[in-house]
Amino acid sequence: MLNVKLFQMDTFTSANYEETLRPRMESAQEKLLKGTGAGSDFIGWVNLPQDYDKEEFARIKAAAAKIQSNSKALVVIGIGGSYLGARGVIDCLCSPNYNLKKKSTPNVYFVGNGLSSDAMAEVVELLGDDDFSVNVISKSGTTTEPAVAFRFFRKMLEDKYGKEGAKERIFATTDKARGALKSLADAEGWETFVVPDDVGGRYSVLTAVGLLPIAVTGVDIDALMGGAASMMEVCRKSGYEENPAWRYAAVRYELYCAGKSIEVLGCYDPAFRFMTEWWKQLYGESEGKEGKALFPASVEFTADLHSMGQYIQEGQRILFETMVRLGDSQKQMYVPMDEQDGDGLNFLAGKSMDFVRDRAMEGTLLAHTEGGVPNVIVNLDGRDAYSLGQMIYFFEFACGLSGYLLEVNPFDQPGVEAYKKNMFALLGKPGYEARKAELEAKLGG
Repeated sequence: MLNVKLFQMDTFTSANYEETLRPRMESAQEKLLKGTGAGSDFIGWVNLPQDYDKEEFARIKAAAAKIQSNSKALVVIGIGGSYLGARGVIDCLCSPNYNLKKKSTPNVYFVGNGLSSDAMAEVVELLGDDDFSVNVISKSGTTTEPAVAFRFFRKMLEDKYGKEGAKERIFATTDKARGALKSLADAEGWETFVVPDDVGGRYSVLTAVGLLPIAVTGVDIDALMGGAASMMEVCRKSGYEENPAWRYAAVRYELYCAGKSIEVLGCYDPAFRFMTEWWKQLYGESEGKEGKALFPASVEFTADLHSMGQYIQEGQRILFETMVRLGDSQKQMYVPMDEQDGDGLNFLAGKSMDFVRDRAMEGTLLAHTEGGVPNVIVNLDGRDAYSLGQMIYFFEFACGLSGYLLEVNPFDQPGVEAYKKNMFALLGKPGYEARKAELEAKLGG
């Protein structure tokens, strides 16, 4: 079972902070479990690992099998929570080089998460003449980036297969009953999956939003949900020894109150990179309100020890690290012997890369804590779907607790709308004429 270790944390925290925080932790947990806190309309993810729609789950697996049988590629169109979780899981369990590997499952391309013409054109070029399907993910269907991308790839499908043929290759994950994408899907006859009303985008990886793309790659989504369900039961418990989400949320809050302003999430495996991107959205969008919260950053060790290591070791003492340990590698590699020993590394000959990695992690842990950087370690049992399901739910539940400790609503995102209003005005969207003139004047000045 996933556990949280606080390494030499007494040096950085006040005495008995956990017991001091206990009443507030109990209150935060009650808000999550009973729906009595701010944003309670969006806590459907809390019981999701047990209460998910089993009929839709079966349809997800059937759709994944269909895509595997008739497509060499799946184009996933979505932004933010509509793609980060799925990409994180696929990278972590299948490889960041998944599309380059020899395999029996389709390539997966993620688009609609930016506005780069070159990036879009590159995916079109990579598809070439291959048969492909599209999974468009949007609650409303009007979010600019994915909506623009969907126009391109829908046209490609219809040009290639005709409207009837394209209908069998478009899968829309959207609102259950309303919105532009839902209306269009119903009119065109596309198969649809649901973005639940009570689950916000950044908490949605264990819904159809994440599960369909993940299932297409062959990842065992039953095991993923099983791991999440096991962690759900753990997170219902009260107490720091019994509930790792309590321990993590409490130490984050304590370090924040002690003056830390940045949390750096990292892992000693490049496959974890997009899980850190998912985590950054989860915590940044949930907590960053009212001038509060830790800034979520990420590193990839050991690579970033050669780029960010100097700052972490001796820069401003404003950050702490949370390191995820994934467990043993699936394929073990051993350092070979070299007769010349020109690099002086024969003392490592016969040792596994995991052994070398773990000693590097331990050495870094000691150096950083001695340099004034607190370290939290999240230990997973393995690097499989079950363990990753545990980790996803753990971070989600701890995020809810953390938001309530900060006394913010962890489930809204009012600040996200600010840039959209300006973008719509500058693009000339009807109804924004006055704002456009005002903004252009400011830009011109």
